Amino acid sequence: MKSDFSTSGLPDFADSFPASLGYTFPPEWAEHEATWLSWPHKEASWPGKIESIYPVYSEFVKILTEGEKVRINVADELLRQQAISHLVKAGADMSQVEFYLNPTNDAWCRDHGPAFLINPKAARKKVIVDWGFNAWGGKYPPFDLDDVIPTRIGNQFNIPVYHPGIIMEGGSVEFNGAGTVLTSTCCLLNENRNPHLNQKQIEEYLENYYGIKQVLWVDEGIIGDDTDGHIDDTIRFVNEDTVLTVVEENKSDENYELLQQNLKALKEMRLLNGKQLNIIELPMPDAVIYEDTRLPASYANFYISNKHVIVPTYRSKHDDKALDIIQSCFSSRKVVGLDSTDIIWGLGSFHCLSQQEPKV
Repeated sequence: MKSDFSTSGLPDFADSFPASLGYTFPPEWAEHEATWLSWPHKEASWPGKIESIYPVYSEFVKILTEGEKVRINVADELLRQQAISHLVKAGADMSQVEFYLNPTNDAWCRDHGPAFLINPKAARKKVIVDWGFNAWGGKYPPFDLDDVIPTRIGNQFNIPVYHPGIIMEGGSVEFNGAGTVLTSTCCLLNENRNPHLNQKQIEEYLENYYGIKQVLWVDEGIIGDDTDGHIDDTIRFVNEDTVLTVVEENKSDENYELLQQNLKALKEMRLLNGKQLNIIELPMPDAVIYEDTRLPASYANFYISNKHVIVPTYRSKHDDKALDIIQSCFSSRKVVGLDSTDIIWGLGSFHCLSQQEPKV
C-alpha cells in the first residue's frame, strides 16, 4: 500500500533499496533518540476497560522519559490535553515528551509506526520504511490512518521515506544487529498479508528494506495472539547471538507443544558466522483469561529503552522468575516490571505499543 502523502526527500533514493545504500535497522538495544507511541483512544480495543490502562501506560511513559525523548501521536488538541493530564499525574518528565498531530485508528505503534534505518556515513543518516499496514490481515477496519503514519512522520522531520508496497508489521520481525532477523511463518506467510509472495520473495523484501542478510524462521505463535503469531511474543534477541524464548512448563497447556516446536527450531539454527544461538528459556505466565478469552500474555513483549527493560507482568507466580532471567541478560539496564493485566485485554503489551527511533 502506498501513502497519499508526498514523500519528502525521496528523489535522491528513488532507484535504490535502503540496503544498497548502506542503511540497516539497528537492534533495539542500540541507543535511541526517542520512543514513538500512539496515545490509546480506541474503546473497542479495550472494551469496558480503556480508562483502567492509562495509569500503567503513563507509568511506562514516565520510565521512558528517564532516558530518552518520547514522541506521541495524537489526533487533536483535546487528546493531547488528556494525555498531558495523565502523564503529569504519573510524574513523567514533560520536558522529554513531544506531541505530533497524527491521528491514528489504534495504539499499536510497533506495527503502524515508522521503521527507522540508519547509515552513519551517509549524507542523510536516517531513512524511514513505510510498509503497508492492513490491521493484521484486515481484522480491525478501518486502518487508513494507521497506514500512513510513517510517511506523515517522514514529512514532519524531512526524512526520506521508502514504500515497499507490501504488508509488514514491526512486531513480526526481531533483529540481532549483525545481519539477522527472526520471524514466523504463521504470520509472514499467512495468506491475509501478502498472498502473492512466497517465502523467498518475502525474504528479499526483508533483506532489501531492512538491510539484513539472513532470515531465520520459526513456525508458531502463542494462543490468543490476534496478529497470527508475532515474534515479539515468543522470541527476542538480547545480543547478537543470544535469544530469550518463552516456554510453557505445563504439558497440558495448549501453548506447550507450540513453544516446544519453536525451541527445537532455534536449536537447529546457525547465524551468519556459523555459530549456534545461545538460547535462554523464559517461562510463560499463568493463563490470563478475561470474559472467557485466553489473552496473549507473554513476558517476551518487553521493551528495551536506553536505561531500562520494561517487562509486562501479570500477577502470576512466574513474574519474579521472569524478571530475574531478563535482568541477567541486561547488565547495563534496570529491568522494571509493570502490571499488564489490564493492557493485555487489548491483545498486546509494551513492545506492541512502542517503536524506537535510533540515535545516529
